[in-house]
Amino acid sequence: MNRPPPGPTGRGSRDVGSARPRRRGQVLHRALPLGRALLLGLALAAPAAEPAGPVDADEAATAHSVLVLLPLPPEAAASAGGEHGRPPPGHAERHRLALQLARSHSLVLAEAWPVPAAAVDCYVMRLGAEQSPATVAEALSRQPGVAWAQPMHLYRARGPSAPLPAAAPAADPLEPLQPAAREWRLAELHRVATGRDVRVAVIDSAVDARHPDLQGQIETSEDFVAPAAHAGESHGTAVAGLIGARAGDGQGIAGIAPQARLLAMRACREGRTGATGCTTLALAKALQYALEQTADVINLSLAGPPDRLLAQLLDAARRRGAAVVAPRDAARPDGGFPASHPGVLSVAEDGVPAPGAWSAPGRDLPTTVPGGGWGLVSGPSYAAAQVSGLVALLRERQPRGGAPFDPVPVAGANGRLDACATLGRAAGVCPCDCDAAPRPVAAPAPPVRH
Repeated sequence: MNRPPPGPTGRGSRDVGSARPRRRGQVLHRALPLGRALLLGLALAAPAAEPAGPVDADEAATAHSVLVLLPLPPEAAASAGGEHGRPPPGHAERHRLALQLARSHSLVLAEAWPVPAAAVDCYVMRLGAEQSPATVAEALSRQPGVAWAQPMHLYRARGPSAPLPAAAPAADPLEPLQPAAREWRLAELHRVATGRDVRVAVIDSAVDARHPDLQGQIETSEDFVAPAAHAGESHGTAVAGLIGARAGDGQGIAGIAPQARLLAMRACREGRTGATGCTTLALAKALQYALEQTADVINLSLAGPPDRLLAQLLDAARRRGAAVVAPRDAARPDGGFPASHPGVLSVAEDGVPAPGAWSAPGRDLPTTVPGGGWGLVSGPSYAAAQVSGLVALLRERQPRGGAPFDPVPVAGANGRLDACATLGRAAGVCPCDCDAAPRPVAAPAPPVRH
């Protein structure tokens, strides 16, 4: 994920070797008119010094945990539905096996969670101080009755988190400051699609559902991290605003898909240094729930190492017709996981060479911040959020079917994503450069060539 802002506008109605935040978000204590914002400038928060060693509880926990996956019976694995967290049939037998495995390998059984979409029950086991997660996982994988075992991984948001600002009312809309409003011609896109009733899962840190630009936009909110959050967090709130902030209400920003229904799923937490981390287990819980809620689009603004459990859940989401969007990690040759996973729509910031990836503005993006304000964010997390919004517009015009959803981006003359042409190709109408109303597309622009 990326650099969150300090936290409406609208137009209608968690392997630790992951990327570190690059810079803090700029805080807009008021939504200033464009001229005043440019004249007065924006406050830049200085990054806090980072301590040596683990930066948060998640980093410490993942270094001493393994996941043990026990196969479910066919009747329990056949469906991804049901009440999330409810033990599938045969749970008592699998739990006894998990306890035996923990005792025989000098581990502590800490938690269990069913993941029917991957046809497994997931058991978290804590290691002793001298045990290696990779070695223990390899030994457990050879035991009878074990589907596989793996280390717990940690994923990082692809951009820094900003300090929380004081709540401040907006004086004027910030939409003129939105790069997508200009470059993607957002007002014209919204003549054709607004993401109406498309369900977008925001798997991230906590979203501030009380923010005026997000009120009424969040259909459901779930927390898969302990301890639970009692307030919104910067990264998740910023991502949610870019995707689905209210439009046409005369304040703040306009989301790319202002009539989408947001499913806020907290699978990440913000540490004391501002870093946002998510573990394999929390992400797996959130992905399972997203499938149960028939999410149409799943936004994962994070990156880290490949993970077998998460990969199986991504495949299950694709089979059910959900589009999965994730930012590329430029520090990893393959772009990082999950962006590198087959079928995932990988996203790079405009101007960053990334063959095969979608692109979106990624610098100085106004968006929502916890506490009712707005601020500027930068980073691939936020580029991915905007692409998730655009994909929600495409999904509105191409209703969900049983097959995987594979939208095709269209490149403009400058080589960047042409949002108008991309939506026009999907909708069969021209949303931009039209005199009075959208007109039929005579010949779709050529798709991006990789």
